[in-house]
Amino acid sequence: MSPSPQNVERVQDTAHWVAMCRALESERKDALFHDPQARKLAGPLGEDLQRRLSGAMGGSWPIVARTWLIDALVRDAVRDGADAVLNLAAGLDSRPYRLELPATLTWIEVDHADMIAAKEAALVGEQPRCKLERVALDLADLEARRALFARMGERFRRVLVITEGLLVYLPPEMALGLARDLVALPSTFRWITDLPNAAVLHLVAKRSKNALQGTATMQFAPDEGPKVFEPLGWNIVSAVSVFRTAGKLKRLRFPMSLFAKLPEQPYGTPGRPWSGVCLLEPRR
Repeated sequence: MSPSPQNVERVQDTAHWVAMCRALESERKDALFHDPQARKLAGPLGEDLQRRLSGAMGGSWPIVARTWLIDALVRDAVRDGADAVLNLAAGLDSRPYRLELPATLTWIEVDHADMIAAKEAALVGEQPRCKLERVALDLADLEARRALFARMGERFRRVLVITEGLLVYLPPEMALGLARDLVALPSTFRWITDLPNAAVLHLVAKRSKNALQGTATMQFAPDEGPKVFEPLGWNIVSAVSVFRTAGKLKRLRFPMSLFAKLPEQPYGTPGRPWSGVCLLEPRR
């Protein structure tokens, strides 16, 4: 039996676990992506969290499948004319370094100052493949957030927004407020986000024995999935199950691999765990 995980009190710490999941995938012979910086970014904390949380969180497959799906959506958006990427709560993501991106693209990472400092220290000497900017900002600061979005509108025409591993840690009113602010930005082109339902939160809490505490507490998990954003002015382009994707990518162990082949509702069924990567566009 796996030891009970100790509590994780800061959402910033979960970024190290995510980086470690990407590092382990990158080191496989049949890797779905290659993230050369991931292990360095994960650091000792990432290794520790991987040991403590891997069983409780179901392994690395949710992060691997999510990463693979978002990589593809980023490539599509860049191909279709995105001139900037705004990655909110970017954590230890290294896509500007590892994806094939045009040198003319501007990639802007937003996160807390301590996370940015740790990331820059780990990536000293590494060169991004596009223009890269980092902004230290607390997204809970409404005035600062809206000022940033206003500057984005002045500088760019087609902005791809990414909120990977962010919304679930926000109170519902803040998550919906962020969605309103993004749709109001005239230059918002597309929005990529991941979204679990309430059953996933209950499952994670049970398996981890409520190890995610403080700012790492999972909160936003609408049972209607991305449809929660439709009244705010968003159109759903796609919503792809992380679990089913992991099955197709052969990242699930038996018998979970069998369950991934069963039919499911587009945005899951209330009471049954569902998590997906969603692509949305503003309704203009």
